[in-house]
Amino acid sequence: MSEPKASTPTPGDMYKGWLFKWTNYIKGYQRRWFVLSNGLLSYYRTQAEMGHTCRGTINLATANIAVEDSCNFVISNGGAQTYHLKASSEVERQRWITALELAKAKAVRMQAESDDSGDDCSTSSPPPSGQGGGARNSEVQSTLRTLGSKVEDLSTCNDLIAKHGSALQRSLSELEGVRLGGETGDKIRQVTERATLFRITSNAMINACRDFLALAQAHSKRWQKALQAEREQRVRLEETLEQLAKQHNHLERAFRGATVLPASQASPAGEAKGSASVKGDASDEDDENEFFDAMEDVAEFITVPADPKYHKRSGSNISGISSEIGMDDQSLDEQSLASNPESPQSQEVEPVRKRRARIPDKPNYSLNLWSIMKNCIGKELSKIPMPVNFNEPISMLQRLSEDLEYSELLDKGAKCQSALEQLCYVAAFTVSSYSTTVHRTGKPFNPLLGETFELDRLRESGYRSLCEQVSHHPPAAAHHVISERGWTLRQEIAVASKFRGKYLSIMPLGSIHCIFEKSNNHYTWKKVTTTVHNIIVGKLWIDQSGEIDIVNHRTGDRCHLKFAPYSYFSRDVARKVTGVVADKEGKAHFVLSGTWDEKMEFSRVMQSSRGGENGAEGKQKTVYQTLRARELWRKNPLPEGAETMYYFSSLALTLNEPEEGVAPTDSRLRPDQRLMEDGRWEEANVEKQRLEEKQRSVRREREREAARTANSAEEAIIEDSITDSPLKSTHQDSYKALWFERCEDPATGEATHIYKGGYWEAKEQGSWEACPDIF
Repeated sequence: MSEPKASTPTPGDMYKGWLFKWTNYIKGYQRRWFVLSNGLLSYYRTQAEMGHTCRGTINLATANIAVEDSCNFVISNGGAQTYHLKASSEVERQRWITALELAKAKAVRMQAESDDSGDDCSTSSPPPSGQGGGARNSEVQSTLRTLGSKVEDLSTCNDLIAKHGSALQRSLSELEGVRLGGETGDKIRQVTERATLFRITSNAMINACRDFLALAQAHSKRWQKALQAEREQRVRLEETLEQLAKQHNHLERAFRGATVLPASQASPAGEAKGSASVKGDASDEDDENEFFDAMEDVAEFITVPADPKYHKRSGSNISGISSEIGMDDQSLDEQSLASNPESPQSQEVEPVRKRRARIPDKPNYSLNLWSIMKNCIGKELSKIPMPVNFNEPISMLQRLSEDLEYSELLDKGAKCQSALEQLCYVAAFTVSSYSTTVHRTGKPFNPLLGETFELDRLRESGYRSLCEQVSHHPPAAAHHVISERGWTLRQEIAVASKFRGKYLSIMPLGSIHCIFEKSNNHYTWKKVTTTVHNIIVGKLWIDQSGEIDIVNHRTGDRCHLKFAPYSYFSRDVARKVTGVVADKEGKAHFVLSGTWDEKMEFSRVMQSSRGGENGAEGKQKTVYQTLRARELWRKNPLPEGAETMYYFSSLALTLNEPEEGVAPTDSRLRPDQRLMEDGRWEEANVEKQRLEEKQRSVRREREREAARTANSAEEAIIEDSITDSPLKSTHQDSYKALWFERCEDPATGEATHIYKGGYWEAKEQGSWEACPDIF
């Protein structure tokens, strides 16, 4: 096991031996032959494979080496390559760790000095198989030897300069203490000689530096060309991979549409296997899909296709199943809504005006995030002064209004006769609100206190929406939507955020309410946590994780949604969402599944039962027998050129469009946001600082006014809020919202802001005297 080999004359030390490598849950750890050479760790099934088949290679220059216990250790490059390894003993594991760390240090040093370069012959034909690697290594070693000799010349010159400089300094010191006399001439000649030696040595060093610089520049040009070629090749590969994925998806859909699969083939396990195949190491064993320890939670339930007889029988013919569950699931089919003369589709009216479909492209401004965030770890994001370079030209109020991107789901829910069916549409609407965030890594503007945003889509979509920033510390926004199609939506969202170094967590606080007029069903739910990854290094990406309980306060029905966090080790599809719709007795009626960035489907539950002891930690999973899944919601495609327009959706592109008649506190009129949208970011930063200082000045004046009118006890409390005591962050000043009032919610009992009316009447009259001057 893992016997080290003697050093070879080839460049770089080599270390070989047997280790156990984790493959999957069925086979566990398997014995593999590992070879460490030239900063690369490769492995084979047997020693005989070294001449023809490599099962996988990882570059130690970019890898992380972590020790788990006395024998186990992990090597990962932060991407798809992760090796879970086990040595035969603690001593053997330490030998490997030492060899790996030394190889990694050497690889990092070599990468810093010179890249892998077969660049001189990049335009020529590739070398024959088996000779290319040796030619590249020979050239790299030749370059390294040349650079090394130049470095040695520089080092020698540096020693000489130090030696002669010290002697010159001593001579000068002696010259200062010598009185003018006969020996003055000798001392002066001595100083002159040493100065001459110093000058000659300095010239030699300068010449050596020039030679070194010229050599480095010559190689730098080739490396830059090679790097550009690699980037272009990567782009081409990504485009090819995307086309292949689309073709695979189309073929799979065509196959499913043309073929009726048996129940054993249509099970979710088959889909999980297919999705997992792209997550393993592409260069790993040919016929073995390799999976590592799962980092995500185990699925709470299992769905299997129901017996075909359930598709043909009515509820009265199925024993033990209610008539509601036994009915065919056509009641949720969109055709029933399309045939309804009162359906939203039949009420659509031509827009009052043609909305814009483009905004100015995002400028390519670079900024070091770490230079700003390194002193802000653990602080709330709302208290960190951020330049507009990290923003998108939209406010948090407008981002909150984006939840209405798929308001037609609530329109369909308002037409449902069954509360359980209606709950399915509410759940789909809940998930759809996250679909616009998948590429949106920019931070929205923090609204100023008293800032508002109206979204009047009465003619196009039948609703009117109003948001107002009702609190600044902590930041909170109230939102109210009234629809002519039979529903009302209201919410108050306060955002708590923490910067953790590698990622940023955003925790929305507060409840969302949806009330349907016809049935008087009142639903409430809360949002999940949003996480922004790779804050310091790498490409930013967004993940949603957590659980949502949607409760119907009239009937007691409940929908439990689970947003699975992304994991490199998961065999499930990314951004997965699952859910179960149950009545107040806990009996499941529908199963929901999909992803929060693409689509959601539902299946009617025909029967449910406890499974065997195959769950996590021996827990029993619930097995649901369901009818064929139907699509409930699908994300709209992004507009053309969205990647240069902050990945805005079609609705988001219109939110900041100038509009007449809005309140003077509307986000559309915010100058720094408008300047950023126009691409004038430097001016936007100046304007942003002005508005924030104006807001702080207004707040201080408001607190002083409140202090003058309060009694002595109240004065002491307010005085604490003005100082830098901890009370300041939680103290609520005398500000009162203009269009919302704070009261106790009748459904949840929480203190929240509820719309008190008057905004749309003021807009019709053009009377905005009550609006504060915040811009």
